[in-house]
Amino acid sequence: MSTTTPPIVSSTGAPPDARPPAPAAQKKKGFLRLDNRFLAPILITCILVVGQLTYGIIEIHHSPLLAKLTFGLISTYSPTFVAILIAIGIELVLGRALSGRWPFLASAYISGISVGILIRSPELWPYVVCSAISIVSKYAIRFRGRHLWNPSNFGVSVMLFLAPASVASLSLQWGNEIWPLLVIWCLGVLILYRLGFVHITLTYAATFVLLATVRSAVTGRPWLTELAPITGPMYQLFIFFMITDPRTTTKGKWRQCAVAILVAVAETIFRLTGEVQAPFYALFIVGPVTNLIEILWEGRRGKAKLQATAVAAVPAPAPADGSAAEIRSGPVSA
Repeated sequence: MSTTTPPIVSSTGAPPDARPPAPAAQKKKGFLRLDNRFLAPILITCILVVGQLTYGIIEIHHSPLLAKLTFGLISTYSPTFVAILIAIGIELVLGRALSGRWPFLASAYISGISVGILIRSPELWPYVVCSAISIVSKYAIRFRGRHLWNPSNFGVSVMLFLAPASVASLSLQWGNEIWPLLVIWCLGVLILYRLGFVHITLTYAATFVLLATVRSAVTGRPWLTELAPITGPMYQLFIFFMITDPRTTTKGKWRQCAVAILVAVAETIFRLTGEVQAPFYALFIVGPVTNLIEILWEGRRGKAKLQATAVAAVPAPAPADGSAAEIRSGPVSA
């Protein structure tokens, strides 16, 4: 009588050849099927387009030198697009030189657009310098392998602090037109939900609304006046990109929400002192401080765990004389 060898079954109950599908073959879940890396660039492009269609936030500068070089064919340029090109160019050079491979340019694109939208100047050099500072800070300022500042926040804050006579920040608000805000918020919340950071934006927005009441009570200005800044394009970049940057936020939802609240509180303090660049300076201070605290705390915990593991791995000393046999066999009855 012939016998059939039973199939070999692994400890998980599946045959050895039944392997999980490769990540590329797995079906994508969720309502957005684009690669996550492209979602943030799509959102910031949407903010740029909506802002341009509504208020014309893209500045156009006239350049006699450019007209002369192009024989009159081109006499104007947009500093926003110059900022984007500078950011992408420096990212390519530094990424290739320091890592040996070509970097993914989404971060540089976002930084370039942020710089081009957030700062205002009649001259070109602030856009160039701000983009350069933003990108270089990603590579030059790290602690134990982690970024401390959001690149755009770092570059914009430095320019606003060091060159206030040449640089100002965008101060437009959407005004009475609600549709631009609805478009950006619907798309932004959808994308951040997909990326897992929507809680940061919602926490900051809720805290801002509550603190607007405090500012109104302290200053005597109408509550809607204190609330209005969050409706502007500058704040859309701030709440959807700067405070949610995955490389410069703390780990864990509760910590991230706590940092968002701290940023809103620090911003209120700056506003009550009359500082018009309050959100940038608030994140510039709170962000790296909380990141440093987390890095140091996790480093200390990791060191303690290693020490505990090393102690547990040390074998116990062997008992003296014949007590080992006695321990193994138990006491001998009389």
